[in-house]
Amino acid sequence: MEKFLDITTIDITVRLLVALLLGMVIGTERVWAHKTAGMRTYALVSMGSALFVIISNEMVKYYTGMSGLNPLMITAQIVVGVGFIGSGLIFSKESKMMGLTTATGLWVSAGIGMAAGFRLFNIAIISTVLILFIFIVLWFVEEQLKKSDFFKNNTAHDNN
Repeated sequence: MEKFLDITTIDITVRLLVALLLGMVIGTERVWAHKTAGMRTYALVSMGSALFVIISNEMVKYYTGMSGLNPLMITAQIVVGVGFIGSGLIFSKESKMMGLTTATGLWVSAGIGMAAGFRLFNIAIISTVLILFIFIVLWFVEEQLKKSDFFKNNTAHDNN
């Protein structure tokens, strides 16, 4: 295994963090607007997308020049298949959507599995830590936002 904190790993970590933070910002607005998908869901989708792109980029490096072999086709099918499974976890209960964060967490976990399968252990470990941050820390942040005066007084109630 390569050195864990080499320049490539730092670059990948920055890309994952930027995606996580930008998704979180969008999700914050959604929480304030009283929408079902919040900070954690948007952070997971954004970071998961970055993770799949990074994995694809890394795999091209390993398999370039091998005729008849395209690991990106397999990767693409995993993303679609897990997305299908995740869609089954989302349901409506009393006019409220449930299971969005679970579905996106499952989807991003597929990326972690793919990274580990391709021996990209540093990407898998860093992504796991970031997902735990999303599930644990952002849950507390969302709860505080929901209790805040700004959140209670926000009138941005559109149907999007």
